[in-house]
Amino acid sequence: MNGDPLGTSGRRWRTFLYTFASAMAVVGVFNTINVVTIAHDSPDLGLAPPIIWEGSSWLCLGLYMWIPWIGWRLAPPFVRPRWKLLIHVPLALGFSIGHVGSFMALRKLVYWLAGSHYTIGALLPQFLYESRKEVLGYFLFIAGFSLVDHLLRQQALIEAPGQTLTFDIRDGAKLTRVRLDSILAITSAGNYVEFVMRDARRHLMRSPLSTLENELSPRGFLRTHRSWLVNSSHVTALNPEGSGDYTVELGSLAVPLSRRFPEALAKLRNATS
Repeated sequence: MNGDPLGTSGRRWRTFLYTFASAMAVVGVFNTINVVTIAHDSPDLGLAPPIIWEGSSWLCLGLYMWIPWIGWRLAPPFVRPRWKLLIHVPLALGFSIGHVGSFMALRKLVYWLAGSHYTIGALLPQFLYESRKEVLGYFLFIAGFSLVDHLLRQQALIEAPGQTLTFDIRDGAKLTRVRLDSILAITSAGNYVEFVMRDARRHLMRSPLSTLENELSPRGFLRTHRSWLVNSSHVTALNPEGSGDYTVELGSLAVPLSRRFPEALAKLRNATS
């Protein structure tokens, strides 16, 4: 497992496996209900046709789950810049074509092997009807990947030794308790450090940046510059600036990554790959 200290790559594969298993179980339940309903409403059909129809749809769904997975990896819901979300348009279309085309082909094959003939009907109206459901399913899978990844991240934070989900920012007598996942980055400001939050707020705290680095590095924060710590879970892009330096993008915030911090660069490359 590489990436952040909580295992980015391992978490992502568990995200896929848990979402895949959950989706296949839930869809399988609905397919079974459909079989029972069709058999009840059209008893003259028997059980075989609805089992073939629903079973082929269920099986081919599993074969094409990699498409929304790639979409989620390339452009999760909160990716920046927002135009990257446009990648979901061709992927959702590809998912629709792949799933519908494959389960129709599988049905025709099974019917042919049984000495019968499967009639698709008017191809375009049938595809348009099915594709509406496929596009909805695609985006439900994207939401499912995001939810499972978030739950795994929170579980890892809770189970890791000494980890908490919050951090206390102290400024004199004032204490502001924030969630760790709401912090984008921390920068030094003279004798103070400034916390840059996801909602664009900023909080000051009197402390050396090195002290916060020691405290927060086990929680996914990386030193990218003598003046910056970044929350690796919010990094959306790495842009080379020449001479080994980079700019780290955390949504709309751009932070320098100096060539003097090669370990941070290696971890961020794994986290964003």
